[in-house]
Amino acid sequence: MSNSLILYSSTDGHTKSICERIISFSDKKNKVKIISLNEAANYNLSEFNKIIIGASIRYGKHSKELYKFIELNKSILDTKDSIFFSVNVVARKLEKNTPDTNPYIKKFLKISKWRPKKIGVFAGKVDYPKYGFLDKYIIKLIMFITKGPTDTSQSYEFTDWSKVDNFAKELWLNS
Repeated sequence: MSNSLILYSSTDGHTKSICERIISFSDKKNKVKIISLNEAANYNLSEFNKIIIGASIRYGKHSKELYKFIELNKSILDTKDSIFFSVNVVARKLEKNTPDTNPYIKKFLKISKWRPKKIGVFAGKVDYPKYGFLDKYIIKLIMFITKGPTDTSQSYEFTDWSKVDNFAKELWLNS
């Protein structure tokens, strides 16, 4: 049996990469299970001591599946060492890169009514070359409006990996 479960909701895979980085700091890696949110229905959450959920933002929203999962499992999550983090490009801005200042974290907590024991927020990645035509140009417009990079031939990773590392170290400190 695993002691910890990491669930990720990722559009392009960057949130999963952050989850894998978080696992790398555990000294009990063999007791950590990582799965996509879509696979969560196949697991009994009550078997895990720690449940970590990482979720990305696309077009200003966390996925509907994330909210549905929280709604269905809130009573179990409330009894666990539960952790949540959001990955969004808005967090690239200094004034929006903490749980208290990030608009998506605030919105998530209001909608979900879940109060994780620990919350984090990390800047994500814009990977224009991987996007389809429509996503590429909608994201370019959003980045233009928010004064971000708009060269669609490039990828832009905004993740502060030392911030992820510090978050991970704190998570596993008393495990």
